Amino acid sequence: MAITKDELFSYVDDQRDGLVAMADHIFDNPEYDGKEYEASALISGELERHGFTVERGIGGFETAFRAVYTVGEGGPSIGLLCEYDALIGLGHGCGHHMQGPAILGAAFAVQRALTDGAQPYKLVVYGTPAEETQGAKATMIKNGCFHDIDVALMMHGSPTTCTDVRCLADQTFVARFHGHRAHAALAPDQGRSAFDALLVAFNGIEFLREHVSDDTRMHYTVSKLPGPSNVVPAEAEGVFSLRSFSKENLEGVVARFKDIVKGAALIAGVDYDVELKHDFYNKIPVLKLNELLMENAKLAGAPRLSAPREKTGSTDFGNVMYEVPGSCIRVAFVPVGTSSHSQEFIDAGKTEDAHNAVIYGAKAIAGTAYDLVTTPELMDAVREEFAQNKKTNA
Repeated sequence: MAITKDELFSYVDDQRDGLVAMADHIFDNPEYDGKEYEASALISGELERHGFTVERGIGGFETAFRAVYTVGEGGPSIGLLCEYDALIGLGHGCGHHMQGPAILGAAFAVQRALTDGAQPYKLVVYGTPAEETQGAKATMIKNGCFHDIDVALMMHGSPTTCTDVRCLADQTFVARFHGHRAHAALAPDQGRSAFDALLVAFNGIEFLREHVSDDTRMHYTVSKLPGPSNVVPAEAEGVFSLRSFSKENLEGVVARFKDIVKGAALIAGVDYDVELKHDFYNKIPVLKLNELLMENAKLAGAPRLSAPREKTGSTDFGNVMYEVPGSCIRVAFVPVGTSSHSQEFIDAGKTEDAHNAVIYGAKAIAGTAYDLVTTPELMDAVREEFAQNKKTNA
């Protein structure tokens, strides 16, 4: 029998104390870079206690997990994704401590609301570590994760309650040049400067800026100091981040970047190697999912509702949304204008606003999942929009 949204949301409210306590515990015990042992165990253990079948250590990460709950046969497979890593040296300055509890609140509310199998469905909760450092989702999807879901939903703390439309695809490289050390005054002719090659590569990027599309972003830095000025440096290393709102466009920029590095090495007379550090895709937007999340956030009473962010930076969630229809509900808990990765996010991490954001996020996701399960034409519309948008946003 169908229930009202008020009833569904009350199932989230019933969990408030436990969800808030979990968020505070994760906040007080920050873990990083794929070593989120306690947070992963805490969230996955709670899923197991609620009847989910849990598989740990998936996708190439020992703190990643997949938890599945199935009702009936067939129906949509609803993916619920959560992060739980903190920022090295800062703690939970991005609000990831709220995500696991919010996802649990949503999952358990849907589980309680839809029990009889008349409307079959599957809930698949993915725990995704190391977002801040390694972009684990990008590796996880290459290792077979997320291909078993029809839709991917997330929540994130934010200054306003909103969704995103697009994000930048991002390929980041480390370029290393290997020359020959010599005394810069007595035997400069015997040296081959790796640092010269790096500087030429930087200049090559600057010349390339004139010949790329408007949405292209290119950044670089010296990541390894070359040594004293009176020695021709044998080693030099730089990091290059290349971005575009189109993955296909980015591939062309990357090809030209690699030619620049090769040319710089030839000019300086040195050897080189290039290592890809991460490869984040652009999101394929599905506005129907954005609308569903925002409608449910509004019904739940979430604060500071705002228009979607049209353009954002880069995220490993883009790799998931490139393959599967997805969306993230951002829930207000800090003042407008507050930057993530900041002390202000830390200071707000255990406030009443943060606790409420967990509940609002859980309700928005629970309501959206409930809509997709109980109204099959919505899922059909999501799939169709995703297929159409991928043709023009790849």
